[in-house]
Amino acid sequence: MPCAAIIRANEVSIVDSAAGHGDAGKVTLPARPEPVRLSTHDTAVVVIDMQNAYASEGGYVDLAGFDIAGAAGTIGKIATVLDSARAAGVQVIYLQNGWDPEYVEAGGPGSPNWHKSNALKTMRARPELGGQLLTRGGWDYDLVEALKPQPGDISLHKTRYSAFFNSQLDSVLRARGIRHLVFVGIATNVCVESTLRDGFHLEYFGVMLEDATHHLGPPAMQEATVYNVEKFFGWVSTVADFCGTFGQMER
Repeated sequence: MPCAAIIRANEVSIVDSAAGHGDAGKVTLPARPEPVRLSTHDTAVVVIDMQNAYASEGGYVDLAGFDIAGAAGTIGKIATVLDSARAAGVQVIYLQNGWDPEYVEAGGPGSPNWHKSNALKTMRARPELGGQLLTRGGWDYDLVEALKPQPGDISLHKTRYSAFFNSQLDSVLRARGIRHLVFVGIATNVCVESTLRDGFHLEYFGVMLEDATHHLGPPAMQEATVYNVEKFFGWVSTVADFCGTFGQMER
């Protein structure tokens, strides 16, 4: 993999992971702590868990007692990002969290996931919901209607918070030469952050669009993840900056 470099442009530091490889298809995305040089050819927008479970009334997150009021606005922001990405030729990859109908993939009492998953705990507390939450093939597992995949998009399944764990994501990205990941989705402080962190350790450059993600828990959770990403694991940008930057590259 090519080495990343910090280059100077008009006295502003820019992270360029492919310095010296030409400028064809490349743009500079405003971000914190510094702008990032991206290419339409090696960038993917990764949509994390935009399922009814996380973003719709009556979904698991709602039933588990979390506030989903901010999810509706997040859906609209993500739709705008995906329109710009597709128009520019940037790969869109959807991840959906959940398990087989028998919940074998969720793990039994010997798995920390069995004890910590709020979906599994909710079903144990409310037996009438048994088999309904995050079950592949069910409404709860389905992506929200406004964000259905389009031709050319890729959809992948995951069974834990991180989309890199026991999934095809890494091989799908490497097979396409993708090194830059732009993250949107739910929840900022759980699955989005877990995936971006794992990507960092696998040598992917992660950018989170802070206003196209939604947290679970108090507002401080969103702030904490934004801080972690900006300071330790990647870069933070916005929907307006993403669309303004990649809008220049529309085919």
